[in-house]
Amino acid sequence: MADKPNPANSAGSAYAEGSIRVLKGLEPVKQRPGMYTRTDNPLHIVQEVLDNAADEALAGYGKKIKVTLHADGSVAVEDDGRGIPHGIHPEEGASVLELVFTRLHAGGKFDKGSGGAYSFSGGLHGVGVSVTNALSTRLEVSSHRDGHVARLVFAGGDVVEGLSRRPLESGERKQGTTVCAWPDPKYFESAALPPGDLLQLLRSKAVLMPGVSVTLANEKTKETQTWQYKGGLRDYLQQTLHGEPVIPLFEGEGYADAGHESFAEGEGAAWAVAFTEDGAPVRESYVNLIPTPSGGTHDSGLRDGLFQAVKSFIELHALLPKGVKLMPEDVFARASYVLSAKVLDPQFQGQIKEKLNSRDALRLVSGYVRPALELWLNQHVDYGRKLAELAIKAAQTRQRAGQKVEKRKGSGVAVLPGKLTDCESRDLAHNELFLVEGDSAGGSAKMGRDKETQAVLPLRGKVLNTWEVERDRLFANTEIHDIAVAIGVDPHGPLDEPDLSGLRYGKVCILSDADVDGSHIQVLLLTLFFRHFPKLVEAGHVHVARPPLFRVDVPARGKKPATKVYALDEGELSAILDKCAKDGVARDKCQISRFKGLGEMNAEQLWDTTLSPDTRRLLPVQLGDLSFAATEAIITQLMGKGEAAARRELMELHGDEVEIDV
Repeated sequence: MADKPNPANSAGSAYAEGSIRVLKGLEPVKQRPGMYTRTDNPLHIVQEVLDNAADEALAGYGKKIKVTLHADGSVAVEDDGRGIPHGIHPEEGASVLELVFTRLHAGGKFDKGSGGAYSFSGGLHGVGVSVTNALSTRLEVSSHRDGHVARLVFAGGDVVEGLSRRPLESGERKQGTTVCAWPDPKYFESAALPPGDLLQLLRSKAVLMPGVSVTLANEKTKETQTWQYKGGLRDYLQQTLHGEPVIPLFEGEGYADAGHESFAEGEGAAWAVAFTEDGAPVRESYVNLIPTPSGGTHDSGLRDGLFQAVKSFIELHALLPKGVKLMPEDVFARASYVLSAKVLDPQFQGQIKEKLNSRDALRLVSGYVRPALELWLNQHVDYGRKLAELAIKAAQTRQRAGQKVEKRKGSGVAVLPGKLTDCESRDLAHNELFLVEGDSAGGSAKMGRDKETQAVLPLRGKVLNTWEVERDRLFANTEIHDIAVAIGVDPHGPLDEPDLSGLRYGKVCILSDADVDGSHIQVLLLTLFFRHFPKLVEAGHVHVARPPLFRVDVPARGKKPATKVYALDEGELSAILDKCAKDGVARDKCQISRFKGLGEMNAEQLWDTTLSPDTRRLLPVQLGDLSFAATEAIITQLMGKGEAAARRELMELHGDEVEIDV
């Protein structure tokens, strides 16, 4: 009797060269729309068109933007900018108008040099309006420029009416672009645009572009609204505040000139800030007119600038009561603000650009906000004292809450290890302990840390592999004894209910070199926490810091001054060098430094790249999709003393996949 065929080997489940499918054109967007836009409603794909119109105004072209909600469900965006070019692209051999709407990563905003069409823009990926096109049942675009108007029509991202071009008629507008899209409801949970969010978006564009009028026309309701703010950010914030300001609104702006040593000409920010005692804070931030509802490094720069200025004023006038420690949140908690940053080459988190990741933006915004507020406070001392009172009151409230928690912990506290450099705060929510590899790295960490909230415990040499060490023998090892005492939690098992009330830090961060030796120490510490402190891992208290392995010194190019860029690994280094090459900087012009260890980084570098909560990359340690038992089995294979044969088999099986760090 013949053997039954194995279902796994049947033709229906065959995996061969032909199994690999390459998505072309706009197929990736249609297959995975959630990677490119929000799928709860079509507002974001409309915003992509609106952002293009706003970028024209930001570049100094165009004074009017009109959005029309048609009765048939389509949305039209019309501007009086330069109009999208009609001609044939010199390299692609196709109409530029067609490329913009059908080709991913095609756009006019990659070139940020002095000859670029857009120095400052929200466009980054060249993906925006092509996503709008892909997710619309129909899209019509017309572009007025060079004495002609060109028209093109798409359906589901494909051209259905080819490019037509005719001379402009008398009385017809001479320049500008109109895009009319019919969002495809099958890609969205709701096909309707949220009216409140749309109004907020249009109104904010008018706020951020003084002199530009933004109009919304609704064919169904026959209503038309136009926004044009002469007072800019100040007027807008005053109209949206929920409480009475304690002091007058603080507003200002600062932009780099051509000779600035750190930033490109035109980079900077404008802001309006109000401090209130009650009511929900209003907080809105933008980068090159793109709203960033999740904030980012520009928000962090505003927070840092406000805190440093208020702290300086309080110290100058000796206003801080004895025993009170001021923290950034004490100043920032009651702040409402509108922030508009201009960044030459913004790096966003994800395609929908909800959060700015550009590391230099923190220093950029803080560098303009701090001196401006310091000067203002010292010119208006009475207002400065009121603001100081508000911040000090918040600090006292926070410290009282922390003291209540501390009293419940009891008095039986072990003597802390002598090599621990502790933080000043006792607020569990903010305190962080860094377990640092080596004394030299520990020295840099101690100098570069935030003394208020960050503690450092240097570890000497390799940590003991504790996978098969009995719990009552753990404290025989000095390093592990010091870690446990510093953390304030006793070793325990996965089924135990340990007393976590003695926990002294909300985050316990493993900080080791970015090389192979550092990875080994990282694995040993992760083994310790998984085996003997599993409840800390489960509660999200254990993290891994990610210091860079390389520093790239990029020379000045075009409008961009010389910069220092950090890379975590070889992959990021290659990406940085590729980007430099695209910007016109040859690879041999970029100076690459490899950090042999954390001890080679000075305190400022370590703070900027690894310690600062605003610019670091900190990974929370989680179990992931595997069960506790499955994870335990894997670690046993990797760390168990009697598993040499299994490890050898694993290495023989996957040895060719390993990248050796020589």
